[in-house]
Amino acid sequence: MAANPENIAFNLPAPDFSLPGVDGRTYGFADVAGAKGTVIVFICNHCPYVLAIIDRLAADARTLMAEGFGFAAICANDSATYPDDSFPNMKRFAEKHALPFPYLHDESQAVARAYDAVCTPDFFGYGADGRLKYRGRLDEGRTSPPPAGARRELVEAMRAIAGNNKVPPHQTPSIGCSIKWKPNKG
Repeated sequence: MAANPENIAFNLPAPDFSLPGVDGRTYGFADVAGAKGTVIVFICNHCPYVLAIIDRLAADARTLMAEGFGFAAICANDSATYPDDSFPNMKRFAEKHALPFPYLHDESQAVARAYDAVCTPDFFGYGADGRLKYRGRLDEGRTSPPPAGARRELVEAMRAIAGNNKVPPHQTPSIGCSIKWKPNKG
């Protein structure tokens, strides 16, 4: 069942984190932040919505990173229930798709909860001030490519944020598979 974010609170500061990357390093928000702004996106390896956009996501990330934006992806899915999203499989996924950004593992799911992530993919665009300005989608594509001539919504929004540090109007929420939460132990 598809999920998408609701009740978005803009201008909140980015929650910090300390997460292992598939490259063997540990990253916090400051490590991935860019001078013009930062994108944090929650993805996973098996979701059909992520699989449909991953190559466009990597291309748009390259564009934004070349312009001074920071970028990172986080996988928070329960890999015990969804082994395709295990850390070793994250490494293979990052290599297969030549991800140009850190791909981080949120084993405890605490970071996904701090961000209030609900789906994969779920995009969080922050201004240079580290405050949330964008909670939209990559583009019009869902599980199939976007129509010819579709806007690059994430790229356009981040460029606008860098220009005026304001929340862009008319954001269309991302849609995707729900985060695969671990069973409640309490």
